[in-house]
Amino acid sequence: MANFVYNVLDSSGKTKKGSVEAENLEQAQLMLKKEGLTVISIDQGSALDKDISFGMKKGIKPREFSVLCKQFVSILQAGVPIISALEMLYEQSVNPTLKQALMDVKEDVQKGESLANAMDRTGEFPSILINMIAAGEASGSLEIAFDRMATHFEKDARIKGMVKKAMIYPCVVLVVMVVVIIIMMVMVIPNFVGMFNDMGTELPAITRFVMAASDFVINRWYILVGIVAGLIIAYKSFTAGDYGKHVVARITLAIPIFGDMVTKTACSRFSRTLSTLMAAGMSLIDAIDITAKTMDNLLYKEALMDTKEQVAKGIPLSQPLIETGLFPAMICQMTQIGEETGNIEEMLTKCADYYDEEVELATQSLSAAMEPIIIVVLAGVVGVIVMAVMQPMFTMYSAMDNL
Repeated sequence: MANFVYNVLDSSGKTKKGSVEAENLEQAQLMLKKEGLTVISIDQGSALDKDISFGMKKGIKPREFSVLCKQFVSILQAGVPIISALEMLYEQSVNPTLKQALMDVKEDVQKGESLANAMDRTGEFPSILINMIAAGEASGSLEIAFDRMATHFEKDARIKGMVKKAMIYPCVVLVVMVVVIIIMMVMVIPNFVGMFNDMGTELPAITRFVMAASDFVINRWYILVGIVAGLIIAYKSFTAGDYGKHVVARITLAIPIFGDMVTKTACSRFSRTLSTLMAAGMSLIDAIDITAKTMDNLLYKEALMDTKEQVAKGIPLSQPLIETGLFPAMICQMTQIGEETGNIEEMLTKCADYYDEEVELATQSLSAAMEPIIIVVLAGVVGVIVMAVMQPMFTMYSAMDNL
């Protein structure tokens, strides 16, 4: 399926932007029209145009949603009306996107809209939050709904933060390695080229290679820039298609250590999101549908969409989860126990807590594994350059000793 970026008008005349997945442009337009939206513009986008990041819309971070929900709980517990609460939250908010969204919600609520519908109309709040609020309004337990979502977003933000932290160190070291290599090639090696040429002897192969590489970087740098740009464009084009997305998703899961972290992160999010939605009284089919949309890895997303279809036919949830081959045995077994005991929400919550800890251990393992690998690679590259410089000098000194 392709990704389409759209700009539409809703029934109230407000402009909304976002993205939708469809087989083709006509199907994407039809999907938007069925939602009562008037299409202003729609174009095929790339993987970078998709709304990702734990099912959040662009511009508002999961931790900001967590803080918002906690503030809502405190204000509602104090007996403050919804409209006044929205006004207070608007004044406290720093994020301009969230600030505008809260103002829009307040105006719609003043017109008689429910809080959930008003949030949905802005296009800035995730579907899981909207559904939880709708369930809370229907049951008269809005405070409980916000409290659950505060915990949910806080857990998601923590998991996301751990994954980012695990990737920061190797990225920084790689950047430093590239900078060091460029400095040595551009500033250090040229200082020795004249001396080596004056030696009048045949230079070692490693020295000739490094000198040629230095000359290439200095005089033909634009070719390197073109190669890098070409690789980036090729990657974006490849991952824009359905086949490319599947290949990248499979490779991501197959990478040692990193793939294990991706799997555990997906299990944590699946368990936490599904248990939260079911605890709010949402049907299992709708809960699976929303959970699937929060998954980052395409294979997990498609597996859960297929699971939803199987559950709709009356098949127990644990069975299609096993058949996907993506979920660990613990998830499947705990789900099966929950189905047999009628306490699936609690079982999924325990799974989520377990995999939260596993993600933390996986990130620590990834950092521990990446550190020596990157150091060895950096030492190897620098060592080759040092050898290329020192070997001719050792040869020259040996020749002088023999005179």
